[in-house]
Amino acid sequence: MMTVIGIVIFFVGILFSVAWHELGHFTTAKWFGIKVPEFMVGFGKTIWSRQVGETEFGLKAVPLGGYIRMIGMIPPARGETLGRSRRTGPFQGLIDDARQQSAMDVRPEDADRQFYLRAPWKRIIVMFAGPFMNLIFAVVLFAIVLMGIGVPTSTTSVGAVSACVVSATAPTEQCPAGAPPTPAAAAGFRPGDRIIAFNGRPFTEFDGRDLQEAIRASSGTVTVTVERDGQRLDLRPTPIRTELAAFDGGQQTVQGSFLGVSLVSAYERKDVGAVFGQIGDIVARTGHAIVQLPARVPGLFGAVFLGEQRDVNGPIGIVGASRIGGEILASDAPPVAELSVFLQLLAGLNISLFLFNLLPIPPLDGGQIFPAIWEAIKRRIARLRGRPDPGPVDVAKLMPVAYVVALVFIGWSALLFVADIINPVQLF
Repeated sequence: MMTVIGIVIFFVGILFSVAWHELGHFTTAKWFGIKVPEFMVGFGKTIWSRQVGETEFGLKAVPLGGYIRMIGMIPPARGETLGRSRRTGPFQGLIDDARQQSAMDVRPEDADRQFYLRAPWKRIIVMFAGPFMNLIFAVVLFAIVLMGIGVPTSTTSVGAVSACVVSATAPTEQCPAGAPPTPAAAAGFRPGDRIIAFNGRPFTEFDGRDLQEAIRASSGTVTVTVERDGQRLDLRPTPIRTELAAFDGGQQTVQGSFLGVSLVSAYERKDVGAVFGQIGDIVARTGHAIVQLPARVPGLFGAVFLGEQRDVNGPIGIVGASRIGGEILASDAPPVAELSVFLQLLAGLNISLFLFNLLPIPPLDGGQIFPAIWEAIKRRIARLRGRPDPGPVDVAKLMPVAYVVALVFIGWSALLFVADIINPVQLF
């Protein structure tokens, strides 16, 4: 039951992310006087809508994105009237149809409210506002996680004291007959002790990892200062050299000094700098993942049709992401840990939407941003040379590319959908 609830909640989070993205386009378009007849989440058949002013807001049947429809997205061909152009070419029919459809949306009274009539910098703002809203949402989510909830961090407080020395490769942690007591048990450590100094080196509350490294690097008898019931005590254990599990949690073991205490983990809240550091790291890794998408196709094909194991670091679709959201909520982790992972997953999704939509190919937002930038450059050059305004860039000529990209996106989404159903990514 919790899995289903988690799936639904995360799916709603995805839909909100899409609507939030489109709100950026919508708000800036209205600021600049562009008419917006439609604001839709999803594609295909409309399942619910409501008219508010001049805009129809609604939900569509296929939740693979969203859009707002602004009038005049495609400029008319220079020197030609509405209708079929005299130009020829293998894709001219697609270009003419797109141009004609764009012109038919414009009523005489709205002729001055068309998208292409706005200055290039305004059009860039309108198109960039959508991805930027996803970036803002991701920053807010990471701020909640890092500054509000915190990051699981090893503290210097003792949670448990091991009774005897057991090898890291032993099949059980139960004390075998004749096993020697751990240095911590022999020295009198107790659960609840907070280690404030190790061999004269002071440690603060969230220095648990540094303390563990200091213990492993020690040799001979050491002095450990602990705080117990408001009093400071000096304990003098003699750590022993043995096999220890590596810090990365893998199968490997390392040689180090063993004390015999388990340190408590707690959530350490971070500052604003940590939030932006995390954002920068996620943006870099997501950008690299987007570049690697074509190379991921064979692996995804193998996962669907050949029964190969699904790459946990590979791409996932809406179904897969929602399923992971359900697994998070159904896990046995503490609620605060579930919430943290849940929000980080949603934040990562919004970073992906931010970067993916900036790709300079139609029908993505970048497919309108970069023509506007090129138009601004052409106009600047024309002014410097004393030549007439070259006019808007004819984005209708990019429609064949838009159709190809749309078909590729549909095929990719279908492959992800099948993979997420029959061979899903499982993080738990």
